[in-house]
Amino acid sequence: MSQDLRELFKREREEQKHEMQQGHEDRFLRRLDEELPRKKNSSFFFLKIAATVLLLVTAGYFGFMKYSKGHTIKEIIVDGKNEAQEEKGISLGDLSPDLKKVENYYVANINLELSKLEVSDDNKGMVDSFMDQLESLNTEYLKLNEELNQIGPNDQTISALIQNLQLRLQLLQKLKKKLNNLNTSKNEQVETNII
Repeated sequence: MSQDLRELFKREREEQKHEMQQGHEDRFLRRLDEELPRKKNSSFFFLKIAATVLLLVTAGYFGFMKYSKGHTIKEIIVDGKNEAQEEKGISLGDLSPDLKKVENYYVANINLELSKLEVSDDNKGMVDSFMDQLESLNTEYLKLNEELNQIGPNDQTISALIQNLQLRLQLLQKLKKKLNNLNTSKNEQVETNII
């Protein structure tokens, strides 16, 4: 009485062979097409529109940032190497892997601080004065690199290069602090005016 159901179903499947009527699949697909018409690929069309809008918004943003007056600052991007060095010499990072790590650390942090700056009409003068100081430090860094290439690596030049990078980072952090103080004092003035 105890039969294995799997064996029973297996035997039954072998005994009964079901075949579809000829043309059944074609009729089924035709009827399916009549009942559910195929959609055109509207998502691809939507993606085209979204990409176009994104492109226009991005171009508009960069155009606005480039041509907006009163909100621009001098663009200073700190790079470990400049064009003159790539042609004829070595830089701080070329001397040892440890010095390369130090240089990359400071360059990355300086560029990060520069990217975080928020300039408005109220703080533009302060930011410009700090940018002038940063530009002079950058010029001094290039001179130190030339000295490194002419005289060769020595402790004084290497420490001066590292110190220059440290000064630039400290200068940007000081600017950030002053901007925060300026913003908080403005907020306090607005609050007292409201009261």
